[in-house]
Amino acid sequence: MTDNGRDVPAAAPAAEPGEVGVGPHPEPWPDDPRLDPALLAEGDRRNVADRYRYWRVEAILADLDAEAFPVEVAIENWEHDFNIGTVVRNANAFGARTVHIVGRRRWNRRGAMVTDRYLHVRHHADFASLAAHAAARRLELVGIDNLAGSVPIESVRLPRRSLLVFGQEGPGLSEAARASVSMVCSITMRGSTRSINAGVASGIALHEWARTHADDPPRA
Repeated sequence: MTDNGRDVPAAAPAAEPGEVGVGPHPEPWPDDPRLDPALLAEGDRRNVADRYRYWRVEAILADLDAEAFPVEVAIENWEHDFNIGTVVRNANAFGARTVHIVGRRRWNRRGAMVTDRYLHVRHHADFASLAAHAAARRLELVGIDNLAGSVPIESVRLPRRSLLVFGQEGPGLSEAARASVSMVCSITMRGSTRSINAGVASGIALHEWARTHADDPPRA
């Protein structure tokens, strides 16, 4: 059985109404090293795409890495980390394989809803370290903020090789970040609030990147 060109386990009993995932896999079990015997025996209730039902975490991670698109995400963590979990979850949802945290190492993983297990989270003590990583990976640093002089994100074509950088709600991008990014893109808003938090902004910006490069092959 295949899903988008990938092999997936044979059909398993559907979950009961209101339940997530699938129940125990009927025996005999598929002979596939990617599959987790515990999940085959007990069922897979994780919040994963159907093609990854019963897969080991390590196998999912390797499969996603093999088809990685050249977009990464960074968020500055100088004062608080209320939005980092949401940023990580959005990165996973839109196919970014690496999230960089600049500043404080510690952050609250609850908002990530376990998605931090399916991508790579890297820490940088300062923005210079992140900039060096971007240069080594040939990624263009793009700030997402509503600073004076920023351009609406829908009015530009985001670089294919992008590292999208988010500041913190309130202070926004740090001076070091502003000095390093090639451009700053703003998210158009029509209401009374002057800003939205980094968690929401990351979903909008990543969707814009995904929409722009929807027809591009991975790793190109």
